Amino acid sequence: MKSEIIAVGSEMLTPFRQDTNSLYITEKLNGIGITVAFKSIVGDRQKDLVNAIRTALGRVDILIVMGGLGPTEDDLTREAVAEALSLTLRRDASQVAALHARAAGWRITMPQNNLKQADVLEGATLLPNPNGSAPGQWLDTTFGGYRKLIALLPGPPHECRPLFDAECMPRLSVAVPPRAIAVRTLKAAMIPESQADKLLAPVYTTYTDVETTLLAHTGDLQITLICSKQDPDAARQRVDELAERIEEKLEDWLYSSQGDSLEQIVLYYLELRQATMAVAESCTGGLVAERITSVPGASRSFLGGAVVYSDELKTSLAGVPAELIARHGAVSAEVAKALAQGIRARTGASVGLGVTGIAGPTGATETKPVGLVHIAVCDPQGSDALERTFRGDRQRVREWAAQQALDLVRRRLM
Repeated sequence: MKSEIIAVGSEMLTPFRQDTNSLYITEKLNGIGITVAFKSIVGDRQKDLVNAIRTALGRVDILIVMGGLGPTEDDLTREAVAEALSLTLRRDASQVAALHARAAGWRITMPQNNLKQADVLEGATLLPNPNGSAPGQWLDTTFGGYRKLIALLPGPPHECRPLFDAECMPRLSVAVPPRAIAVRTLKAAMIPESQADKLLAPVYTTYTDVETTLLAHTGDLQITLICSKQDPDAARQRVDELAERIEEKLEDWLYSSQGDSLEQIVLYYLELRQATMAVAESCTGGLVAERITSVPGASRSFLGGAVVYSDELKTSLAGVPAELIARHGAVSAEVAKALAQGIRARTGASVGLGVTGIAGPTGATETKPVGLVHIAVCDPQGSDALERTFRGDRQRVREWAAQQALDLVRRRLM
């Protein structure tokens, strides 16, 4: 069965607020075999809400509407659903009493506008909300001759999520035919999305029962496989079969077939080899170290490092000879190698990583453009170095450089 989630609130159409409830609810729905086909955010305008609700009911079996159940004039979800379905609203006496009792518990006089939170859709069941004043509502009805399940939920996450778990999930589990959704995420580094799709499309398009999505972001490609079947083993088998074929195509671009991050994989290889690592970062300003130390247990393999932004600190902290910088420039393959070798020697790490570049928007020369980055990794067997030029603003260059640096370490450790 297909579902749609509508988040209600004009504040979520500004740059300052975002909907996170839908992510939580999507995970829960997927767990019982319900796919989310559509998500939308609608402002606090009844006409827009009515149109969105009618559109949703025309294309899905289950509709989850979050927000707009408060006491203010712009809380219009109940009214919009009633209009969309040509239903009446009735004021529930027990909910009125509950609202008065809640106000008394806070030792305040209940404002009269709170009474609209006791308005219930014709045929709906009130869903108690122990964490707030706005109850949810559950409606099992028809639209266009087809059965529709509709849940109205309060917007605040601390109210929405517990109420959905306690009241909606049991009802959905009974109403929906049992299905299982198998999900598998594979990740590849530094392969362009277009190149990956050219490699993979001839494979994944033959698996019509598996939904495949590719998402690329700053040198990281995430391939998600989703299959829904009545038999969980059958769903898992199809996903695993396709994953295996994708792994073969991606070869060493692939760094994880189970959704692990690149920094987790680097630490995995370090621990596997009982090795340690240290970094000397210039243009990335500590981004590599930050990503590595975000992984719990990183201290078993990661010793630390230095942000060596100035030429003086490249020399004093990472041991890069001043004459080497004078001869080749701070942004050069020679200095990147010296950073990797120097930090390795200074810390006693098995592996040293050096990163230097021009993140921009200033600092470029005729021969060294903005985005130029040199990366080197050093271990007892020798050194590897890369030169890359990344496009974009300062932050984008820094993020790409950190991703490339971690991938270079991964490949060296492989």
